[in-house]
Amino acid sequence: MAMNAEVREFLTTRRARLTPAQAGITDYGSERRVPGLRREEVADLAGLSLGYYTRIERGNIAGASDSVINAIADALQLDDVERSHLLDLVRNSQPSPINPKHATRPRPALPESIERMLSGMTSPAIVYDTRQNIVAANTLGRALYSLHFDTEQQPNIARFVYLDPRAKDFYVDYPLARRLVSGNLRLDAGRDPLDEELTAIVGELSTLSPQFRKDWANHNVHVHTHGVKEFRHPAVGVIEFSWDVLHPAGAPGLSIVSYAVEPDSVAAERLALLGSWAATA
Repeated sequence: MAMNAEVREFLTTRRARLTPAQAGITDYGSERRVPGLRREEVADLAGLSLGYYTRIERGNIAGASDSVINAIADALQLDDVERSHLLDLVRNSQPSPINPKHATRPRPALPESIERMLSGMTSPAIVYDTRQNIVAANTLGRALYSLHFDTEQQPNIARFVYLDPRAKDFYVDYPLARRLVSGNLRLDAGRDPLDEELTAIVGELSTLSPQFRKDWANHNVHVHTHGVKEFRHPAVGVIEFSWDVLHPAGAPGLSIVSYAVEPDSVAAERLALLGSWAATA
């Protein structure tokens, strides 16, 4: 990833989505050649000169302080995840002594404590890394994600979502699944632009999936925390889960996502069926 270009495109897309009304600017009806705010409006909101803001938006961010970047983030009404992403892009655009040949982090090892925790859980759970590889799962987690494991490669959520036609049926809200995956990949790519395996996955998806190219071009970022999600499992039908993500301090780069159902619900009945299916499949 070329960080200066990433800064330029991220700021441009954030400026384009913000209307004058949202920014508290009176619009007197003059025709706008591009959607969203004008550069001079963002510069004024951030307390910067037009020339300085224009240089930053064009990717010339050498010497820009955190206070300047935060002022721009305030002007563009970035949320916490977007603000963090912008700061990552700015930091990683600076010259670094890191040798790119040795920059890729090794695949994080799965601590035995996490393996024990997974095996003791009574609800589906998986562990994935920043490249969206599924690196571990308990029995119910593997059963829930069985289609993802139906591959000769290491199971990878991003590859399944964008390259496997079954994903549109498995994820009841498929557009949401796409947004979460592309947003997570972009966030992690901004944090670690020298991760060669992550870069390779993004390149593969960009080459093979026109939909991924569109989603990637939106420059949206996302971090997994919690929510509600529905899966259409081929053996038991639709199951609605609430889900939570843990980021274990002892395993940087790994995330654990666990799924729970409401007691005495249709989802609970289907989860029980999933368990029976897992025991016999």
